[in-house]
Amino acid sequence: MGICASSQYISQGGIALKWPSTAKIIHLDGTLQELKHPIKAEQILSQNLGCFLCSSESMYINSHIPFIPQNEELKLGQIYFLMPLSRSHQTLSLHDLCTLAIKAHAALTH
Repeated sequence: MGICASSQYISQGGIALKWPSTAKIIHLDGTLQELKHPIKAEQILSQNLGCFLCSSESMYINSHIPFIPQNEELKLGQIYFLMPLSRSHQTLSLHDLCTLAIKAHAALTH
């Protein structure tokens, strides 16, 4: 899918300050959860039963959605999607990826 979280800057008195990078999780209902510190995927999954996590960087048309292993640490600067387990064996269509991109855009701009 290739949705990248680019570094964001603000200007304060002519000096550019970098905002701290966060791991961003887009929930099923489109809400955004930002994590300031890396945590294991299992911490998110334990609060969202019946779901799995996937990285926006590893989603491609006509391929299965790759799971983030429960023991993997979520990386700052990455965007992750919570997906229902029922989608775990389906391939992603162009329509699916566009829908996820729209959901991410809406969550990131609010």
